[in-house]
Amino acid sequence: MDYSKIEKPDKERSLMAPPLETLKIRALSEICKLIGKAVHLDTTLGRVLQVLHDILRMERASLVLLDANLQRLVIKASHGLTVEEEQRGIYGLSEGVCGQIFQSGSPCVVPDINSDPLFLNRTGARNINKEKLSFIGVPLFVEGRAVGVLTVDSLFGPEVSFEEDISFLNVLATLISQFLLLHQAIAQKEERLVEENKSLKAELHSRFNRHYIIGQSHAMQEVFWTIEKVAPSRATALLLGESGTGKELVARAIHESSPRRQKPFIKVNCAALPENLLESELLGHDKGAFTGASSAKPGRFELADGGTIFLDEIGEMPLLLQAKLLRVLQENQFERIGGTRTITVDVRVIAATNVDLQDAVDRGLFRNDLFYRLNVVPVHLPSLRERRDDIPLLIDHFLRSSNERNDKQVILTHDALDFLMEYSWPGNVRELQNLIERLVILADNMVIRTVDLQEQMGRLPASPQSPGRATDPAGAQSAVAVRPLPSGSLRDMERQEIEAALRRNGWVQARAARELGLTQRQMGYRIKKFNLIRPSFALAEER
Repeated sequence: MDYSKIEKPDKERSLMAPPLETLKIRALSEICKLIGKAVHLDTTLGRVLQVLHDILRMERASLVLLDANLQRLVIKASHGLTVEEEQRGIYGLSEGVCGQIFQSGSPCVVPDINSDPLFLNRTGARNINKEKLSFIGVPLFVEGRAVGVLTVDSLFGPEVSFEEDISFLNVLATLISQFLLLHQAIAQKEERLVEENKSLKAELHSRFNRHYIIGQSHAMQEVFWTIEKVAPSRATALLLGESGTGKELVARAIHESSPRRQKPFIKVNCAALPENLLESELLGHDKGAFTGASSAKPGRFELADGGTIFLDEIGEMPLLLQAKLLRVLQENQFERIGGTRTITVDVRVIAATNVDLQDAVDRGLFRNDLFYRLNVVPVHLPSLRERRDDIPLLIDHFLRSSNERNDKQVILTHDALDFLMEYSWPGNVRELQNLIERLVILADNMVIRTVDLQEQMGRLPASPQSPGRATDPAGAQSAVAVRPLPSGSLRDMERQEIEAALRRNGWVQARAARELGLTQRQMGYRIKKFNLIRPSFALAEER
């Protein structure tokens, strides 16, 4: 159809307006910028139509797309229409002007909406019989298939032909179609990622038992049972156990198994920050609360609203802050530092400690009322010595992960595995993980033997070579004597391991702590616990 011969209704147009081509280029440039940084589909489409109004002075426009069931045409975005008018804009696939454009795949012009019975005015936005108005629509195609219609009320002034209107709208429809295609591709990719994530989680769940925590021992089954019981409730949980036993994993498992799983999981290490910073971190501060507080900052409790906050090493929290924490637990309310507004939150608290809180209460280092408020559901995490059946599973997991990270194929001999099964593991799972990572990184061969453990752990002195004992071509010993592990109580074994690590590292606590997978604070606690005193010869050597 030759739209150039159809006359437009008369409209006043300013003689001082910029040239039409300049307006077109400016509008298309702004629309390209919007599409280039688009995040949300509906919002971006609405802003695209807004550009037509702001630059080209168009009154109304709408983008009509197929619905999810491919049965109707609905308004996806618009300008100049109210929400109620948008919601009324629903058409059958062959109904009205929009249906005709969609079915034919060709543009359509209604020079006067009052004289065309196909114009349904379904939205009710136009004042029929009083307003002489032109209506233009062009189809949208994605990969050769019609997906919708772009419609506008008269776009340019009466001095511009409908043919030029349609030419511009076809360019715009092509841009919008490319945006829809890109959004469709992103949505499909996100769906694939979601499915892959579900598949991976299912695989991990089946491989590592429940809650994505590795363990099949009886001691770990008790932990899993407790997680399943406590997770659906709102009760505060207190995780007890030695350092390195996986308290953060258990805290996250409780959160992920609870009704709060879609809300934040926030963790705070109470031993990692000094008292003044810890209070600000937990409760937040208002602008000007102290030197350097140039703006307000929400605390971790605010960030965790609706979800779970995990307070690790709660036994290290200062007494003054314990009183404020008790109020949060009891009333779910607090004030930021320097603030007067009371903030109410809904947060589930999980705390963890590797110290004896009852002993800390007896010594006046921990509030008695806070201890009972936290100790609603205690969860004891077994040490690695108490779950030796899980050691092969853990080694397998850490070995696979480390091999993948370091692009290696390292394996352990049966003798090496037997030794690791008998080792006392004062640093628990963390020490095992660090050891496996170190062995894989430093391995010269693809097979880790007991002698390699001797070099890395300082536990296995090589026996002197007996007369006539064969050696390999490289001169390596063909046999290594393994010193038996220390006997006695677990406390004695732990003490000997700590002391041995200190001796291996010249009584430098930081290095010994790193070897065992402990923090310096935890190493200091154990040195004090076992009353380990640096020998005089070590001091003399330092001098």
